[in-house]
Amino acid sequence: MCIVLAGMGADGLPNDIASGFAQVLDPEILSRARRGDRKAHDAIYQRYGRACYTLAMRILGQPAAAEDVVQDVFLRVMDRLAGFRGDAPFGAWLKRMTANATIDVLRSGRRVQPLEDDVWLDNQADSQPAVEESLDAWSLLMRLTPRARAVVLLHELEGYTHLELAQMFGQSESYSKSLLARSLQKLQDAGPGGGAAVEVEHEH
Repeated sequence: MCIVLAGMGADGLPNDIASGFAQVLDPEILSRARRGDRKAHDAIYQRYGRACYTLAMRILGQPAAAEDVVQDVFLRVMDRLAGFRGDAPFGAWLKRMTANATIDVLRSGRRVQPLEDDVWLDNQADSQPAVEESLDAWSLLMRLTPRARAVVLLHELEGYTHLELAQMFGQSESYSKSLLARSLQKLQDAGPGGGAAVEVEHEH
C-alpha cells in the first residue's frame, strides 16, 4: 500500500496547505492594513484564514484549538505588520507564524492531551478497525501524537529543516530526526502486513 499525502483529506480539509499560503497579497492591501484599515485586515483574513486553520488543525487535530491558533495568529499579524519587511512573501511569513503558534500550543499543553515520548496514540490505534488498502493517509496521520504529526507535516510537506523544528520545539536536532523516523516507521507498520510504503508529495 502506498500512502500519498495529496488531494482532500477524510476530514474535508484540503491537503495543499502550501498553496493556500502561496497566494499573492496585493501590496495596496498590505499598505492599507499597516495603516490600520479594518477592511484590509478582513481581506488578509479572507485570503489566508483557511490555510492557517488547515495547518493548525492538521497538527492539533482539535477544531477549537485550531480556531484559537488562527485568532492568536491574526492578532499577532496586526501587531507585527509594521515589522514585515518583505524579505519573504507575506504568505511564507504568515505560515511560519502559524506554525510557531501551533507548536506553542503543543509546548504549553493547552487544549491538547499531555504528550509523552511515544509517537502513537495507543488508545486510537487499539480502537481502529483493520487498515484497508484505500485508507486515507490523513486518517493514519491522525493516529500520531500531535508532536509527531507536526514533525511529519512540517518536515515532509512544508520543508522545515530539523534545525528549524528543533528551535521551534526547544529541543535538539536529534530529537526532531528521531521523532520523524519513528513516526514514519509507525505509518509504514500500519499498512496491511506491516509493509506500507509512505510516499509524501512535497509541495515545494
